[in-house]
Amino acid sequence: MSIASQHLLLLTSGVFVVALLYSSVGHAGASGYIAVMSLLSLAPQEIKPIALILNIFVASIASWQFYRAGHFIGRLFWPFAITSIPLALIGGYANLPTYWFKVLVGIILLFSAVYLLIRPPDEIAANAPKRPTAMVIGSFLGLLSGLTGTGGGIFLTPLLIFMKWARVKTAGAISALFILVNSVAGLTGNVAATKKLPDFAWMLVAAVLVGGSCGSYRHFSPIIVKRMLAIVLVIAGAKLIFTP
Repeated sequence: MSIASQHLLLLTSGVFVVALLYSSVGHAGASGYIAVMSLLSLAPQEIKPIALILNIFVASIASWQFYRAGHFIGRLFWPFAITSIPLALIGGYANLPTYWFKVLVGIILLFSAVYLLIRPPDEIAANAPKRPTAMVIGSFLGLLSGLTGTGGGIFLTPLLIFMKWARVKTAGAISALFILVNSVAGLTGNVAATKKLPDFAWMLVAAVLVGGSCGSYRHFSPIIVKRMLAIVLVIAGAKLIFTP
């Protein structure tokens, strides 16, 4: 799969800017990359594997940073991951009809926009969920991750925080590795089904890595950045849902 040079330049620039802005406020940006690809009208068969590839690189870096800072808690992570990984593989292998892919991803982007604008609750003592509960949630998010390429973290992070299952930094650490393992599984399933990857994906990987590195050293206003990103997500989500 290949695209015109001008289109690729716009796509690469958009992904770079999104990575710059998301990383400046401490987010990985999976939904933002999907929003850019959606606004530029990439096909679902291109959006899904590219999103999974970008997730792998970004989540790898985030996972290591959270682990090194001591925020990762394995006993909280594994009950979610153990059921999510095989379902992400299945979801990656399966391909939704274009209409339902667009609607589902559009809803996820709108949810992401809302989450960006919600202020996390104050830090409190956290209690881990019961293991069966975590396993059921993990299986659902794993399947959703594989089907859409979103990684599942956009739902797991707020769930961990607002259900008081983890503090904010720990929730970020759990979600980063959750996105990583599910994206690897989802991409494995997708490649097994399609036997190919978009040939321009690696340019976008480079743009994300450079943009994310630059953004981590910048200090933009978090409120303004989140509002800007939320607007992009709403526009992209609406475009996917309401455009034939």
